[in-house]
Formats: sequence, C-alpha cells, structure tokens
Amino acid sequence: MVGERTSTAREWEEQARNWVVWVRRPGFDSYWRYRDRFFELVPAAGRATLDLGCGEGRVARDLAARGHQVTGVDASPTLVEAARGADPEGRYLVADSADLPFPDGGFDLVVAYNVLMDVDDLPGTVREIGRVLEPGGGLCLSITHPITNTGSRRDGVFVLDRPYFGRHRFEEEVERDGMRMRFTGWNHPLSAYTAALEDTGLLIEALREPQVTGDAFPWHLWIRAVRPR
Repeated sequence: MVGERTSTAREWEEQARNWVVWVRRPGFDSYWRYRDRFFELVPAAGRATLDLGCGEGRVARDLAARGHQVTGVDASPTLVEAARGADPEGRYLVADSADLPFPDGGFDLVVAYNVLMDVDDLPGTVREIGRVLEPGGGLCLSITHPITNTGSRRDGVFVLDRPYFGRHRFEEEVERDGMRMRFTGWNHPLSAYTAALEDTGLLIEALREPQVTGDAFPWHLWIRAVRPR
C-alpha cells in the first residue's frame, strides 16, 4: 500500500496491524497461490530493485531471497516498521508513491504488487515509477483485475452490477477464520492503467490474466513494462 497520507493511505494505516496478521498467515490469502507464477514475470536480479507499496515486506523478502537488492517504500509507518522488524538487514522507507525520495534512474526494476488500485494518484504514481527507472529498466505490476471489483459471483456466474468505466471508490469489510480486514481503494478500467503507462513512456512487454487452481474468472492482472533506452 502506497499513497499520499490522505484518504486511502490513511485508511490502510488504520488497518495496518490487521493486515500484518492477515498476510503473515501462510496460505491464507491469494498471494500464496499466485506468488510463484508472478515471479516468473519478474526479471532476474539486477543493480537495484524498488518494491513500491511494500506493506509489511513479504514481496521484498521474496525478492531478496531471489537475489535482488531491494528498497521497500510504503506510506504506512506501521507497515514499514513491521517490514523492518521482519527483515532488519533490509532497507525500508516511508514515502509517498507520487513523490518518491530517489534520484532519476535510481533503479533498474520496480515491482508493484497489488498496489496501484490503492493509490490516490494513479497517474502521478506511474510518472514517479518512470522517473526512478533507468533507461532499459522494467516495471512488474499486479493489480486486482479491473473487472473484479465491478461485479459479484451469483450462483457460480459473474455478474456486472457496478459501472466499469470511470474512477470509483470501493470499500469491503472481510471476516474470515476469526480475522477481520477492511479493504479500500479505487476501481479503474484497464484503459486508466494503460494510459498512465503510455503517458509516462513505458512500453508494455507482457500482459497476463493468471489462472490457478481452476479460477473461473480473472482475479489478478499482471503487466511487465519497460522504459525505452
């Protein structure tokens, strides 16, 4: 989770301790099902990797285990503190995704796992990603699939019951196995994400709708993009 300390960012900070418990239960949420497939999309370790919206640090730790030199950033001080506690040797900073404290071209890879639907300034965040990427550097992102938050499953059929186009706020309270979490963010159509990449000059190399364990419709959308040399 990354974003300015208003609206979505503030709400995620309020949920931070719930989130730490939620994500650190092995096998509990979708990350554990999709993780290995997602990392097939991620290039091999290079000079410097930015984990944008690092949360409590699980993606950063998995990147480090694969040889990446990782810097993690998040707008939630509580989540950054949790990331540092789990990985004392790592580098984790509190930062606004639309105003990153790094020089131009400071990274050759940015990873944003299920982050961009949570930021309040999507175009500004993508511009900052492009700025901190060196020429030839790559972006690997995962978002909840744009169609997922515009509908619901009814009797095994997915039904669109909310607008697809436009920018719409979403909030969902989930309680499962004694744990409670409130998710907040923004619904955007796919074209909002691709337009942000296009306006920043990032070129899409791969776009995937992962299907694991018999998914009937896509939960995630993954994109790998590159900043041209």
